Amino acid sequence: MKYNEGKKTSREETRKVIHDIRKIVHADCDAFYASIEQRDHPAYRGKPVIVGGDPEKRGVVSTASYEARAYGVHSAQSAKTARRLCPHAIFLRPRFEIYQAVSREILSIYREYTSRLEPLSLDEAYLDVTSNHKDMTSATLLARELKQRVREQTGLTISVGVSYCKSLAKIASDAHKPDGLTVITPQQAEHFLAALPVSTFLGVGKVTAAKLEAHGLSTGADVRQWTQDQLYGLLGKQGIHLYHLVRGEDDRPVEPERKRKSVGKESTLGADIGDREAMLGILEQLAAQVEQRLKEGGIAGKTITLKITFADFEHITRAITLTRPIQDAQAMRPWLRSLLSCLDGNTKLVRLLGVTVSTLGDVDTVAQSFLSQQLSLWEEGNAGAPLASR
Repeated sequence: MKYNEGKKTSREETRKVIHDIRKIVHADCDAFYASIEQRDHPAYRGKPVIVGGDPEKRGVVSTASYEARAYGVHSAQSAKTARRLCPHAIFLRPRFEIYQAVSREILSIYREYTSRLEPLSLDEAYLDVTSNHKDMTSATLLARELKQRVREQTGLTISVGVSYCKSLAKIASDAHKPDGLTVITPQQAEHFLAALPVSTFLGVGKVTAAKLEAHGLSTGADVRQWTQDQLYGLLGKQGIHLYHLVRGEDDRPVEPERKRKSVGKESTLGADIGDREAMLGILEQLAAQVEQRLKEGGIAGKTITLKITFADFEHITRAITLTRPIQDAQAMRPWLRSLLSCLDGNTKLVRLLGVTVSTLGDVDTVAQSFLSQQLSLWEEGNAGAPLASR
């Protein structure tokens, strides 16, 4: 594989050595929440299952089974939209305690192979298996064994990507879902990346992809034709990041001790808006996604931060720190409305909104009496039971 034209710098030589010897695995559970529900409830198998909020309220989809995805349902979608797309779907409340227990079981399997393990969420993780507890020289064979172990012990399938860096391993695990195993070697990377649509690369959402395509950049090969300065001029720092990604350059290590400092979600809007209630509705959707991540990690936070980027790319943040930790999206709502009042008198349109919770701590530190007074995003009732008969 040719990495760059001309004489290599010492950094480039070091990168090539890293690429030649590192073996990184990205393991991702397939439709994790929905697959657990189908495993635990045989009547749900083969049927469209949607785990998340109440479609009668402002809930969002956490996970959809592949049967539901066939109708266009996907995570982070409003539950109301999901019901319109798939009216016969089975809607279920999340059972986070069960999902956490299964996640711990799967991570314990991973730890049998390597201590260099970086969990990203309940359902996905990076593993550095360059050297491993099983002394397996083939990362491909290790990944195949990993898949079999998870299936036999939990009844679930995982999709696995194997490569020399984190970004390629992640792309590989997404390439053949569900139950896939994809390997990208250093020799294959250049050709593989050249053919990828720009929307496949980490950090490239719909708006960024549209901007790139408007400049004739539809694939990795197209982006490679631009210099780093050109991409920076178009996308800012994200352009520099993309410059390296399309070349398969990613030296980030697998970080076993990475400690989460905040949980946030943001969205670049399809069209600039100025309506305050519309903004609040979007913020509620983002807060629901933040709530899910907080509950997955069993954590809560005291600081809520609102991020706003205007149509002219000016951005502001506003934050408030509470006396007690917060986890519920509905409990965040009045604070988000209050923070949004920073726009009073401002007539500029908004292109991006974001919600972040920080100053994190274990959820056990949250006073139970405080949490019991909060309105839950999820419908009251038995966890794991259908929200409504369809």
